[in-house]
Amino acid sequence: MNKLMSYVVGLIIAIVAIAVGIAIKWGPIMLLRVVLSVLFVGFTGVLLFFAALTLYASSWKYFLPIAGMTIVSGFGAYFSIRWVHRWWILWIILFFIAVFGFGIWYMSEPDVSLSDRFRSASKLEEMGHYKAAARKYEKAGNYDKAAEMYIKLGWLESAAWAYEKAGNYEKAAELYEKLYESEKDTYYLKEAHEYWKKAGKMDRAALALERYAEEEPWFWEDVAKLYEEIGKVEKATESWKKALEYYLKEAEEEGVFWEDVGNIARKLGREELAREAYEKFLDYCVKEAEKDPMWWRHVAEAYEYLGEKEKAKDAMSKYEEYRRRIEKNTKEHNTNE
Repeated sequence: MNKLMSYVVGLIIAIVAIAVGIAIKWGPIMLLRVVLSVLFVGFTGVLLFFAALTLYASSWKYFLPIAGMTIVSGFGAYFSIRWVHRWWILWIILFFIAVFGFGIWYMSEPDVSLSDRFRSASKLEEMGHYKAAARKYEKAGNYDKAAEMYIKLGWLESAAWAYEKAGNYEKAAELYEKLYESEKDTYYLKEAHEYWKKAGKMDRAALALERYAEEEPWFWEDVAKLYEEIGKVEKATESWKKALEYYLKEAEEEGVFWEDVGNIARKLGREELAREAYEKFLDYCVKEAEKDPMWWRHVAEAYEYLGEKEKAKDAMSKYEEYRRRIEKNTKEHNTNE
């Protein structure tokens, strides 16, 4: 048991002990009086705080009902402390139970007016209250109809979300593509790609991802792999070439990408470029290994690419020695603790 839990348990035990003590010495009626007084005083204080906050913000819409409830709660506190007008105490408790129930009911359908809450979704649709109808359809689990309402409102992203909930991934993907056309935000192309995949439309998924890669070029490799997966060899080769072009530029700035250049060049049958890239990757890894022995594993990989088995084996042994040293230090540290 941690320290916080110990404090909580101790507090609960203390409260129970005090309650039992009051009931034994003064009777259960006094205990009820004390409990109600404490609850009403605390609740009145909370309401008073929010009333002051809304008054400061000049939010009369919220200030007036909160102020009213503060006054009612204040009367409850006064009657409980003085133990007078006991039936009024009961009515005040019932009042707040009703307010709480109303609040739960109101929050169950946000952004729906009181009059619309008593109408059916189909009636609201007929009246042109599409926002309220959408909320009603969502609550009933009819997400396809909710999506139709959102489309009429022009809320395409909400409609796509509703179609996703309905499992209608194809329509969700179509809406994300429309959103990209209007917003020019590549996020929507990525979402379209994901939903085309879920819909089983791999050709459309590849096309969406290709459009995405045109603006976010580090995804050309994913495009190439997807085209390979669906058997479009020419499109895959074209995408691999674009991925190679991207990694060549990146490798000039960050040497770790020479590995990607080498792998793609080899895939495209450009062995001379692949070997040159692997040699540059090796140089980069050796320099990094001088600072961080973890890189000996990548040095070994680079030698493997170049076909130098013995050197790869020697580099891997250095990496394994580094790992053994780390594991030993970790065990010693744990033992000391």
